[in-house]
Amino acid sequence: TEDIYEAQEKYYSAKTALDNEWYSAEIAALEDIPRSIEDLKTAMELALGEYQASFLELFGGDACKVKELDNMITGKMGFKKTFSVTGQTYPRKQDYRILTAVAGIAQSAHKFTNDIRLLQSFGEICEPFGGKQVGSSAMAYKQNPMRSERMASLARYIMTDALNPVLTAANQWFERTLDDSANKRISVPEAFLAADAVLMLYQNISRGLVVYPKVIEAHLQAELPFMATENILMEAVRRGGDRQELHEKIRRHSVAASREVKENGRPNDLLQRIAADPAFNLSQDQLSQLLDSSLYIGRAPEQVAEFLNQSVDPLLAAEPPLPEESLKV
Repeated sequence: TEDIYEAQEKYYSAKTALDNEWYSAEIAALEDIPRSIEDLKTAMELALGEYQASFLELFGGDACKVKELDNMITGKMGFKKTFSVTGQTYPRKQDYRILTAVAGIAQSAHKFTNDIRLLQSFGEICEPFGGKQVGSSAMAYKQNPMRSERMASLARYIMTDALNPVLTAANQWFERTLDDSANKRISVPEAFLAADAVLMLYQNISRGLVVYPKVIEAHLQAELPFMATENILMEAVRRGGDRQELHEKIRRHSVAASREVKENGRPNDLLQRIAADPAFNLSQDQLSQLLDSSLYIGRAPEQVAEFLNQSVDPLLAAEPPLPEESLKV
């Protein structure tokens, strides 16, 4: 709570759009995918094909025909590039780069679920909850964020799965052995299958997310006096107060007010304490004017509009629209 409310206030639109681990981070992760695809290379391998000796023999020593065949196979498989020199297999570092890009999506998705689960525990938002959904077999009232929990578990699997190709690349001997291919047959396809499931859950949660503004407002008002202390300090200094002295007084008043709230369950009386302190030379009414929450949002609305116009819209415009699907999660 301290990190969420006692920091500078943010609109939820700014949080969802600009937070490095929500949309902006997911966009960065998604941008890694096309780059990884563009950099994909293939290798023409068959028997001792790393040196293309068999093909050179097949074409009577004509190296140009070997290169032409290499280019034809590369194009037929949909690749634009080929490894110039390989062993029996292409370098497994390529698998590592691919799964690292997929793991980037999982990392951003996992951070998203952390925030959703925390905010749902505060009662400020709620992921979709079906009319007949059971949150707990023991406690009927519970509405657990089970979609976010599932999404987190799958995302965590993808992130750890990305270790497989890097370990294979590090431990591979001069040529491929079965610990290479057996591992790859599991780790690579399962990473993509899990990523599909994560993105399906991501879509479902985002589309059905419920926000409770009244609860957010109540929490905000409880913490707003603490948020306003910087403005209160500046106003008191403008009226002739000593900044260092006032800063220490605010610190002491804040600690005392916080203790009353936490230990005795009383309302936040920080403003009353400051108003009663002659060092600040501010009345209760003057202090109340500094509690306008719009004073603390900075450029959040403009930042959201800029983010949508400059980052989200171009990304969506570059991709063909997908048909509506009924996803069962």
